[in-house]
Amino acid sequence: MYRPAGVTTSADFPIPEQMKAWVLGGPDELFLRDKPIPAPAHAEVLVRIDAVAICATDLEIIHSGSPARIQGGLPFNKNFTPGHEYMGTVVALGPNVDEFRIGQRVSVEIHAGCGQCKRCRQGMYTSCLNYGRPEKGHRANGFTTDGGFAEYAVNHINTLVRVPDSMSDAEATLVVTAGTSMYGLTELGGLVAGESVAVIGPGPIGLLAVAVAKALGASPVILTGTRPRRLAIGKELGADRVVNISEEDPVEIVKQLTDGIGADYVIECAGTEQTVDQAIHMTNRGGRICLAAFPHEPVTTDLAHLVRNNIYVYGIRGEGRSATHRAMELMAEKRFDATRVHTHTFALEDLPSALRYARERVEDAIKVVVSNRQSGAMARTAAE
Repeated sequence: MYRPAGVTTSADFPIPEQMKAWVLGGPDELFLRDKPIPAPAHAEVLVRIDAVAICATDLEIIHSGSPARIQGGLPFNKNFTPGHEYMGTVVALGPNVDEFRIGQRVSVEIHAGCGQCKRCRQGMYTSCLNYGRPEKGHRANGFTTDGGFAEYAVNHINTLVRVPDSMSDAEATLVVTAGTSMYGLTELGGLVAGESVAVIGPGPIGLLAVAVAKALGASPVILTGTRPRRLAIGKELGADRVVNISEEDPVEIVKQLTDGIGADYVIECAGTEQTVDQAIHMTNRGGRICLAAFPHEPVTTDLAHLVRNNIYVYGIRGEGRSATHRAMELMAEKRFDATRVHTHTFALEDLPSALRYARERVEDAIKVVVSNRQSGAMARTAAE
């Protein structure tokens, strides 16, 4: 039986000693293995993972290792379990934990900073100066510590967001994505109401950036991209105008919709040299750009235009400054329907198929969710 010293459990939620978890071998190698269920320490809980969404960064980690960092290096062949956008049920409490109770449903934020470095004390725990050093207290689920492609995971209480009973498991996995979009708007100044916002790239973060910006009162909200179906979803989520860049010049359209001056805020979610350059030239003087994507190659762009026009550029990582809490409130109040980006669901044992759908965009997959509430044959549903 699972009975770690000092850990509170409940007969209502029996916990085995071993769990199923996907483990990363070499590049693009995942193996379903038995692993011991970890014990929560001070200020930690054990979460039974009920569902986990697949992020493009998961695909990068499985393929190339970066940006994950385990034992000071790449995560390959270190018994590491990736996955970071998960939710579940609290089933065990670490010593003296009373902030949560067993049986509560929670969504899990990725980053728990060390709590003692300069950046953590400033509230910038996603930029923790002890990143990758669990011995100093830093944790980043699926990046520097085991993640969510498993049945259980230990999480710091600071990373937990309560999930309302009215919210499905799949929707709760999207809080991290919405939180990343919220964090980007927070770093751009947070005063969104009445500001014009352009979003480049209709992936999950871009689509939910549209939804969050509109829920916060931005006007107009403009979405640019190339995939008509995704642009249509962006329209459903609140975009006042969508621009297919294969047919129209996005910079010109943004300027037309903003009295010729450009957008106040631009959120760049595509990460290419072309789209970064578009972001720079569709932002108005004194405006702000959030870079929310990881470019795969170095980008050459018009820095002189930034300087001449006093344009500010912010890079973000993750969902800092408790943005997931604010995103959860908007989602719980039905200010937008995040499930519009959820397109497919698989069972945990079918993770390789789920990853293929996400990587190859099979059936125009956007957000693929892996459910631990299912077993046996694959269960896959396309969003209506």
